[in-house]
Amino acid sequence: MSSLPPQTVAPTTAATGSAALRVVRILLPLLVLAAGLAVWELVVRLNNIPPYVLPSPMAVFHTLLADWAVLSQSLLTTLLTTLEGFVAAAVGGIALALLFSQSRWLEYSLFPYAVILQVTPVIAIAPLLLIYLPQQTAVVVCAFIVAFFPILSNTTLGLSSVDRNLLGLFQLYGASRLQTLRFLKLPSALPYILGGLRIAGGLSLIGAVVAEIAAGTAGAGSGLAYRIAESGYRLNIPRMFAALLLLSLAGIVIYGLLALTSHLVLRRWHESALGKES
Repeated sequence: MSSLPPQTVAPTTAATGSAALRVVRILLPLLVLAAGLAVWELVVRLNNIPPYVLPSPMAVFHTLLADWAVLSQSLLTTLLTTLEGFVAAAVGGIALALLFSQSRWLEYSLFPYAVILQVTPVIAIAPLLLIYLPQQTAVVVCAFIVAFFPILSNTTLGLSSVDRNLLGLFQLYGASRLQTLRFLKLPSALPYILGGLRIAGGLSLIGAVVAEIAAGTAGAGSGLAYRIAESGYRLNIPRMFAALLLLSLAGIVIYGLLALTSHLVLRRWHESALGKES
């Protein structure tokens, strides 16, 4: 009877410790951020640094509120471009990887060109695309190019990393290539695919920003990248910092949503998600 209390208390203690650890992991970055902002504010105020050299965090926050109408519209434009490029890269990368898994000759023929496309700086490609394509289409294509290779590469790796014993078992039972792909290769490759999507989400935002800077046109449809360049030309540095803040927050939200999606898909069966649950 004396051993019962430890058995009942131990799980509760472990759960409490795990919850406390999660709270600490959230609070520590927030405390570091708050300390950094406080030091930044003090340095600007004590040294009387003008806003066109280095704005204080409060100046950036006030500018964000004052210019919210313009910046929010630009943010929506950039996010729409990012989404279009990301969706195109996801569909194209996964579809091409599936074709590669069915034909090695096709993989040997086309994969080197995907590598060349990846290692060529998008800032060098964007001006050419802007010559031959409409502006918005060119911007989306740039976002697609940057995000395409991680999805293709990870999906191809996942489809070729199937357990040989399971593959032999499927062949022994006479499974067709479609059945092997559906019931073995795709489930095995799913963690790789989701990992590629997480990487591609942020890269598509980078591609959209680079293309918007290369386009450099004003108007109602201008993205945040143009607002950053415009603010630099006009020495409106607080607005530049506010636009950069919005871009950073957008990237964090994109990554967080994709990471959450990956966790929800894998949490019931894959070790990477099961470890987080425990």
